[in-house]
Amino acid sequence: MGLPKVISLLALFSSAIRAAVPSIEGFTITWSDDFTGAAGSLPDSANWLVDTGTSYPGGASNWGTGEIQTFTSNPENIQQDGNGVLKITAIKDEAGGWTSARIETQRTDFLAQPGSKMRIQASLNLPQVEQPIGYWPAFWTLGAPFRGNYLNWPSIGEFDIMENVNGIDEVFGTLHCGSNPGGPCNETTGISGKQKGCPGSICQGNFHTYTFEVDRTQTSAEFLRWYVDDVQFFELAASDVEAEAWNQTVHEPHFLLMNLAIGGSFPNKEFGADATPLEDTTSGGVYQAEYVASCCVARGKARETV
Repeated sequence: MGLPKVISLLALFSSAIRAAVPSIEGFTITWSDDFTGAAGSLPDSANWLVDTGTSYPGGASNWGTGEIQTFTSNPENIQQDGNGVLKITAIKDEAGGWTSARIETQRTDFLAQPGSKMRIQASLNLPQVEQPIGYWPAFWTLGAPFRGNYLNWPSIGEFDIMENVNGIDEVFGTLHCGSNPGGPCNETTGISGKQKGCPGSICQGNFHTYTFEVDRTQTSAEFLRWYVDDVQFFELAASDVEAEAWNQTVHEPHFLLMNLAIGGSFPNKEFGADATPLEDTTSGGVYQAEYVASCCVARGKARETV
């Protein structure tokens, strides 16, 4: 194989990796990461913060959800694979403790302006393990005022774009808002919809596209929508939620998060037990991302959105 052919193949290979973020019809991508860093490296620090420990400084213990893992920045728990995929791995040590990883965007200004429509989207592959009880991969957002405060949830709002627990072949989309307990979003549960299975193949072990949309293009109505592989499975209208809570959540900027938790309130509830994981829950499950992107479309005159 001659040198020109080698260079050509390398160029094609590099192009294939960097083509992970697709064009989204009708939208302009305004921010993205396709995880093309070197094998073993952390995600780009210009885009992401890596959370560590079992809580934010001064925040609720166990990240406020009862999950039992410790988040680290260890490459065993989080790394880019050199082929355009970010891998988050949950590991159980010999003493029975779990480690995993959680990242959040540096940017805190993801917002659909009045008259615009915003989408947040990722291509994700959920962990596929022999005994998955206690696994809790998620892709979600928090309202920007949470950063540095850590005690003002759920009033700042939360959009759960994709949550999956216990390896069940279904995914949840949820809105959190208002006050806790109870309030306009029925906290701590939130207002949820779910998709049973993913189009074409099971959710675990396969890449699927998970999308969240904020639609503010109409002056008379606003909507939140959740999709898997462009198939809508849940919608909420502004009329479904108390106006003040909707405004605090939908009309304010957010930041994005992705993590693989172990145990906690959601997998416990779905499993019907006081505590997960189980003693035989499989170590080494991997949560993967090919890309994360945000895009927008504006009605009429273009507006600055992310």
